[in-house]
Amino acid sequence: MVSKEDIEKLFKELLSQITDLGLKDKVVKAWLIACQQGGWDSIEELKKIPFTLLIDPKGIDLIEHTIAVTKGALALARAQEETYSSLPYNINFDHLIAGGLLHDIGKLLEIEPDGAGEYRKSHSGKCTRHPISGAIIAAESGLPQEIVNIIACHAKEGDGRPQVVETVFIHQADFSAFNPLLMLGKGLLIQEEE
Repeated sequence: MVSKEDIEKLFKELLSQITDLGLKDKVVKAWLIACQQGGWDSIEELKKIPFTLLIDPKGIDLIEHTIAVTKGALALARAQEETYSSLPYNINFDHLIAGGLLHDIGKLLEIEPDGAGEYRKSHSGKCTRHPISGAIIAAESGLPQEIVNIIACHAKEGDGRPQVVETVFIHQADFSAFNPLLMLGKGLLIQEEE
Protein backbone atom coordinates (compact mmCIF):
# COMPACT_ATOMS: atom_id res chain seq x y z
CA MET A 1 0.00 0.00 0.00
CA VAL A 2 1.27 3.47 -0.91
CA SER A 3 1.78 5.56 2.24
CA LYS A 4 1.72 9.26 2.99
CA GLU A 5 5.48 9.09 3.49
CA ASP A 6 5.92 7.46 0.07
CA ILE A 7 4.11 10.33 -1.69
CA GLU A 8 5.94 12.95 0.38
CA LYS A 9 9.27 11.41 -0.57
CA LEU A 10 8.33 10.99 -4.24
CA PHE A 11 7.45 14.67 -4.68
CA LYS A 12 9.62 16.09 -1.88
CA GLU A 13 11.30 18.83 -3.94
CA LEU A 14 8.02 20.30 -5.18
CA LEU A 15 5.93 19.68 -2.06
CA SER A 16 8.56 21.55 -0.02
CA GLN A 17 7.80 24.67 -2.07
CA ILE A 18 4.12 24.73 -1.04
CA THR A 19 3.87 27.16 1.87
CA ASP A 20 0.28 26.30 2.85
CA LEU A 21 0.71 23.14 4.92
CA GLY A 22 -3.00 22.30 4.76
CA LEU A 23 -2.88 22.47 0.96
CA LYS A 24 0.23 20.28 0.91
CA ASP A 25 -1.54 17.67 3.05
CA LYS A 26 -4.55 17.68 0.71
CA VAL A 27 -2.29 17.14 -2.32
CA VAL A 28 -0.81 14.07 -0.64
CA LYS A 29 -4.31 12.93 0.39
CA ALA A 30 -5.47 13.16 -3.24
CA TRP A 31 -2.59 10.94 -4.37
CA LEU A 32 -3.45 8.40 -1.68
CA ILE A 33 -7.12 8.36 -2.68
CA ALA A 34 -6.19 7.91 -6.35
CA CYS A 35 -3.76 5.09 -5.54
CA GLN A 36 -6.41 3.33 -3.48
CA GLN A 37 -9.20 3.80 -6.04
CA GLY A 38 -6.93 2.82 -8.93
CA GLY A 39 -5.52 -0.23 -7.15
CA TRP A 40 -1.88 0.94 -7.16
CA ASP A 41 0.01 -0.60 -4.23
CA SER A 42 3.57 0.71 -4.50
CA ILE A 43 5.70 3.58 -5.72
CA GLU A 44 7.43 1.08 -8.03
CA GLU A 45 4.06 0.44 -9.73
CA LEU A 46 3.44 4.18 -10.07
CA LYS A 47 6.83 4.67 -11.71
CA LYS A 48 5.90 2.18 -14.44
CA ILE A 49 2.64 3.86 -15.52
CA PRO A 50 3.15 5.49 -18.94
CA PHE A 51 2.18 9.15 -18.92
CA THR A 52 -0.07 8.60 -21.93
CA LEU A 53 -1.68 5.82 -23.92
CA LEU A 54 -2.34 8.09 -26.91
CA ILE A 55 1.22 7.97 -28.30
CA ASP A 56 4.47 6.14 -27.65
CA PRO A 57 5.68 7.82 -24.44
CA LYS A 58 9.28 6.81 -25.20
CA GLY A 59 9.71 5.42 -21.69
CA ILE A 60 8.54 8.58 -19.90
CA ASP A 61 6.41 7.55 -16.94
CA LEU A 62 3.56 9.39 -15.24
CA ILE A 63 5.68 10.48 -12.26
CA GLU A 64 8.44 11.94 -14.47
CA HIS A 65 5.81 13.70 -16.59
CA THR A 66 4.06 15.09 -13.51
CA ILE A 67 7.30 16.54 -12.15
CA ALA A 68 8.38 17.92 -15.54
CA VAL A 69 5.01 19.61 -16.15
CA THR A 70 5.01 21.15 -12.67
CA LYS A 71 8.57 22.46 -13.07
CA GLY A 72 7.76 23.73 -16.57
CA ALA A 73 4.68 25.61 -15.39
CA LEU A 74 6.68 27.11 -12.53
CA ALA A 75 9.35 28.28 -14.98
CA LEU A 76 6.73 29.92 -17.23
CA ALA A 77 5.10 31.69 -14.29
CA ARG A 78 8.40 32.79 -12.75
CA ALA A 79 9.62 34.12 -16.10
CA GLN A 80 6.61 36.41 -16.30
CA GLU A 81 6.77 37.43 -12.66
CA GLU A 82 10.47 38.28 -12.95
CA THR A 83 10.28 39.98 -16.35
CA TYR A 84 7.06 41.95 -16.62
CA SER A 85 7.33 45.42 -15.10
CA SER A 86 3.71 45.09 -14.02
CA LEU A 87 2.14 41.63 -13.89
CA PRO A 88 -1.55 42.11 -14.82
CA TYR A 89 -2.75 39.13 -12.74
CA ASN A 90 -1.77 37.39 -9.54
CA ILE A 91 -0.12 33.98 -9.65
CA ASN A 92 -0.71 31.69 -6.70
CA PHE A 93 2.42 29.56 -6.68
CA ASP A 94 1.05 27.17 -4.05
CA HIS A 95 -1.93 26.49 -6.33
CA LEU A 96 0.34 26.19 -9.36
CA ILE A 97 2.50 23.54 -7.71
CA ALA A 98 -0.49 21.68 -6.27
CA GLY A 99 -2.25 21.77 -9.64
CA GLY A 100 0.85 20.57 -11.44
CA LEU A 101 1.29 17.66 -9.06
CA LEU A 102 -2.37 16.74 -9.48
CA HIS A 103 -3.14 17.61 -13.12
CA ASP A 104 -2.99 13.95 -14.22
CA ILE A 105 -4.04 12.31 -10.93
CA GLY A 106 -7.10 10.88 -12.69
CA LYS A 107 -4.79 8.73 -14.81
CA LEU A 108 -4.42 6.45 -11.80
CA LEU A 109 -8.05 5.56 -12.45
CA GLU A 110 -7.89 5.86 -16.26
CA ILE A 111 -4.98 3.46 -16.84
CA GLU A 112 -4.51 -0.14 -15.71
CA PRO A 113 -2.06 -2.97 -16.41
CA ASP A 114 -3.26 -5.24 -19.22
CA GLY A 115 -1.87 -8.41 -17.62
CA ALA A 116 0.74 -8.85 -20.36
CA GLY A 117 3.25 -6.24 -19.24
CA GLU A 118 1.60 -3.28 -20.99
CA TYR A 119 -1.13 -0.82 -20.06
CA ARG A 120 -4.63 -0.11 -21.31
CA LYS A 121 -7.57 2.18 -20.62
CA SER A 122 -9.55 0.91 -17.64
CA HIS A 123 -13.33 0.71 -17.45
CA SER A 124 -13.22 3.89 -15.36
CA GLY A 125 -11.09 5.53 -18.03
CA LYS A 126 -13.55 4.53 -20.75
CA CYS A 127 -16.34 6.14 -18.73
CA THR A 128 -14.54 9.29 -17.59
CA ARG A 129 -11.36 10.94 -18.87
CA HIS A 130 -8.67 11.80 -16.34
CA PRO A 131 -9.39 15.55 -16.07
CA ILE A 132 -12.88 14.74 -14.78
CA SER A 133 -11.97 11.83 -12.50
CA GLY A 134 -9.02 13.87 -11.22
CA ALA A 135 -11.25 16.86 -10.47
CA ILE A 136 -13.58 14.56 -8.52
CA ILE A 137 -10.65 13.23 -6.47
CA ALA A 138 -9.51 16.81 -5.78
CA ALA A 139 -12.97 17.75 -4.57
CA GLU A 140 -13.13 14.60 -2.39
CA SER A 141 -9.78 15.63 -0.90
CA GLY A 142 -11.11 19.04 0.12
CA LEU A 143 -8.89 20.96 -2.31
CA PRO A 144 -9.90 24.51 -3.31
CA GLN A 145 -12.05 25.03 -6.39
CA GLU A 146 -9.07 26.69 -8.10
CA ILE A 147 -7.20 23.37 -7.96
CA VAL A 148 -10.28 21.56 -9.26
CA ASN A 149 -10.28 24.05 -12.16
CA ILE A 150 -6.62 23.33 -12.96
CA ILE A 151 -7.24 19.59 -13.10
CA ALA A 152 -10.58 19.74 -14.92
CA CYS A 153 -9.47 22.31 -17.50
CA HIS A 154 -5.82 21.45 -18.19
CA ALA A 155 -6.69 19.42 -21.33
CA LYS A 156 -9.33 19.67 -24.07
CA GLU A 157 -12.11 19.68 -21.47
CA GLY A 158 -11.01 23.23 -20.65
CA ASP A 159 -11.18 24.61 -24.20
CA GLY A 160 -13.24 27.80 -24.12
CA ARG A 161 -13.97 27.47 -20.40
CA PRO A 162 -13.16 29.98 -17.65
CA GLN A 163 -9.77 29.18 -16.13
CA VAL A 164 -7.57 30.41 -13.33
CA VAL A 165 -4.22 31.66 -14.61
CA GLU A 166 -2.47 28.65 -13.06
CA THR A 167 -4.52 26.39 -15.35
CA VAL A 168 -3.08 28.21 -18.36
CA PHE A 169 0.48 27.59 -17.18
CA ILE A 170 -0.20 23.90 -16.47
CA HIS A 171 -1.91 23.48 -19.86
CA GLN A 172 1.01 25.03 -21.72
CA ALA A 173 3.61 23.01 -19.81
CA ASP A 174 1.60 19.81 -20.30
CA PHE A 175 1.33 20.23 -24.05
CA SER A 176 4.97 21.23 -24.35
CA ALA A 177 5.73 17.80 -22.86
CA PHE A 178 3.25 15.95 -25.11
CA ASN A 179 3.50 17.66 -28.51
CA PRO A 180 7.18 16.98 -29.27
CA LEU A 181 6.58 13.25 -28.75
CA LEU A 182 3.44 13.40 -30.89
CA MET A 183 5.37 15.15 -33.65
CA LEU A 184 8.28 12.73 -33.28
CA GLY A 185 5.92 9.80 -33.76
CA LYS A 186 4.46 11.36 -36.90
CA GLY A 187 7.88 12.23 -38.32
CA LEU A 188 7.14 15.95 -38.03
CA LEU A 189 9.68 16.91 -35.38
CA ILE A 190 12.63 18.57 -37.05
CA GLN A 191 15.83 17.68 -35.24
CA GLU A 192 19.38 18.82 -35.81
CA GLU A 193 21.30 16.43 -37.96
CA GLU A 194 24.26 14.84 -36.23
